Amino acid sequence: MNWRAAANTALSTLFEPPCAACSRILSQPLDGAVCESCWAQVRLLPPLPIERPSHDLALDGLCAIGEYEGRLRDIIHALKYDKRRSISRPLGALMRIAGAPVLYGAAVVVPVPLHRSRERARGFNQADELAQALGPPVRRLLKRVVATAPQVELPAAERHRNVRDAFALSFPTRMTLPTRAPLPTRVPIPAVIVLVDDVFTTGATLDACARLLKAAGACEVRAVTAARVATARRR
Repeated sequence: MNWRAAANTALSTLFEPPCAACSRILSQPLDGAVCESCWAQVRLLPPLPIERPSHDLALDGLCAIGEYEGRLRDIIHALKYDKRRSISRPLGALMRIAGAPVLYGAAVVVPVPLHRSRERARGFNQADELAQALGPPVRRLLKRVVATAPQVELPAAERHRNVRDAFALSFPTRMTLPTRAPLPTRVPIPAVIVLVDDVFTTGATLDACARLLKAAGACEVRAVTAARVATARRR
């Protein structure tokens, strides 16, 4: 038995750490907060072509690992609400696989921001954590300037209104320049951007972010999420 196997056995026996998703005792706690059985139950959606998820959204494409149900939902809840941040790396790795069509050719990934009060209360932004595992450089081009009500608490019809004007660019669109300086007056925006979030439901939040980035000069704004609500997939 090597040292890692011995350590897993000792930790599992002495502390009986529960799986963050199913609550069964982890047999290999050094491998993460979610057991192998729960990860195996996550069903990836079949690869999709890059296409608009809905005609009324500003997104140019959307991919997700799977439907927001079952073990995938449990895993996302453990990350988001139980603050099990170690889940973000393996979950982000699955997003990188499922999101390959929208990540292809992207200059940067941009996590959907939380309002500073909510991020301070939670201790982290789950979208930012997931973005780190996707491959392209992470750029925090957006900030949330309005502490909106959580989208999950609102009916679908009110979600777009809730996030209207809730975001802003996190940098000035014009820079203060020395006199006669031969420099551009606008901060450059990458041509192809992929937004990152945990769950796609109606698309209101991602749509608000995409419209802002396109107004600033982005040619394409796509999105990858850990999950999407089944009804959203049939929009």
